[in-house]
Amino acid sequence: MENNDIQAVDENTIIQERRAKLQELRQTGVAFPNHFKPEHLAQTLHQDYDAIDKPGLEEKNIHVVVAGRMMLKRVMGKASFATIQDGSGRIQLYVARDLVNNEQNPELYSAFKKWDMGDIIGAKGKLFKTNTNELTIEVTEIILLTKSLRPLPEKFHGLQDQEMKYRQRYVDLMVNQDTKDTFLTRSKAMQSIREFMGNNHFLEVETPMLHPIPGGASAKPFKTHHNALDMEMFLRIAPELYLKRLVVGGFDRVFEINRNFRNEGLSVRHNPEFTMMEFYAAYADYQWLMTFTEDCIRACIQSCGLDLKLTYQEKEIDFAKDFDRLTLVQAIEKYSPQYKEQDLQNVEFLSKEVQRLGEDLPTNATRGSLQLALFEAVAEEHLWHPTYIIDYPTEVSPLARASDTDPSITERFELFIAGREIANGFSELNDPEEQAARFKKQVEQKEAGDDEAMFYDADFIRALEYGLPPTGGCGIGIDRLIMLITNKPSIRDVILFPHMRPE
Repeated sequence: MENNDIQAVDENTIIQERRAKLQELRQTGVAFPNHFKPEHLAQTLHQDYDAIDKPGLEEKNIHVVVAGRMMLKRVMGKASFATIQDGSGRIQLYVARDLVNNEQNPELYSAFKKWDMGDIIGAKGKLFKTNTNELTIEVTEIILLTKSLRPLPEKFHGLQDQEMKYRQRYVDLMVNQDTKDTFLTRSKAMQSIREFMGNNHFLEVETPMLHPIPGGASAKPFKTHHNALDMEMFLRIAPELYLKRLVVGGFDRVFEINRNFRNEGLSVRHNPEFTMMEFYAAYADYQWLMTFTEDCIRACIQSCGLDLKLTYQEKEIDFAKDFDRLTLVQAIEKYSPQYKEQDLQNVEFLSKEVQRLGEDLPTNATRGSLQLALFEAVAEEHLWHPTYIIDYPTEVSPLARASDTDPSITERFELFIAGREIANGFSELNDPEEQAARFKKQVEQKEAGDDEAMFYDADFIRALEYGLPPTGGCGIGIDRLIMLITNKPSIRDVILFPHMRPE
């Protein structure tokens, strides 16, 4: 019944039937045994023995011990075939009555025929090849390790409902190989980033997730309360200020792969909890950072076994080419040529244009903040090829070092790929008096109603007063980078357990 059309049967009925089977197990012995230990993985067995022909495998007389979830079962009288899936892949079992029944359990084969898809089983036996040349285990011992009380999704289509995939990722991983491959790739990418940073003499560190003062980014934080200290605290929006404290302390190159929390909306690009890799290098500037970030991203892509020419959502992205570099104004002019240079320097014109496009005016709107708002409205989505937008206005870059030649802009960049921000970096502001003045301006904006403006962090200013060497720092959005590498349209596709509204 389950094999033919599981969707046509009421799920509650199936669950009741399986619970009844579990009660029988409880009455006859241990329902959830824990003494069976597998010794072999499906993937390794295929790698080692798929190429050996049937007679050669028979001659080798290979005995194996495996365990996994039963994904397929074909009962054929006195013998049956089943497929189990472990963490590495799948392998077929041949279960015959005369081989598995024994004095201790003369009805084991009959019991096996009643086991369900999704049950976790252990098996011992000998490798052989079927007439269709499929590597198979001829089972001599078999045991039910875990009774599955809920049915798997219909076998031909897997778990297709997108919301259900996010809510029940555990089922999604069981039945959709593409999902499992996505997160295996994510793990490889994260490992490659760690190796790349270590090979370039960066020290991996950990900084607090609970902050007495939120800082390091312009974002609305999540608030919590520490009972023992009786104080309000904030979930980390960025590790930046702590990492720069470490550079002050003498760790010249540090990085952290960190979880950040921002109390913002949900979208295909945004999850309130997300992963960043932030790194800081003493005696580096934003020009060095851009080259280093390119190299890091290329190394990450290649470590996942991919070509530097990727296809994302049916469009090519060529990571082998040098990344483009444009200022905010140049990007606006390139993708919206109706705007002229003099228009983009005019606060009144910018304000009217931002409102005409249906965008919110920035708090305490200035030329720089209005240019940024216009850029986001008319240019950002067009930045498909990797492009650095550089020289951001000072008023929207409170932690970045101002240009020596033009104090109205900073030595800052944001990297855009496929129309979305992937990284943000800059030459760090290490002048404590200038940083204190910038913080005070942020406080003024917060008092004027900007929920994302920064707080004044007196301890960070004190750290700067001890002396921060010239430093460059950058944050790379890991989730968005993995979206590109795995060709996924939504950030939820690359986060194991994305946040969802209550069911």
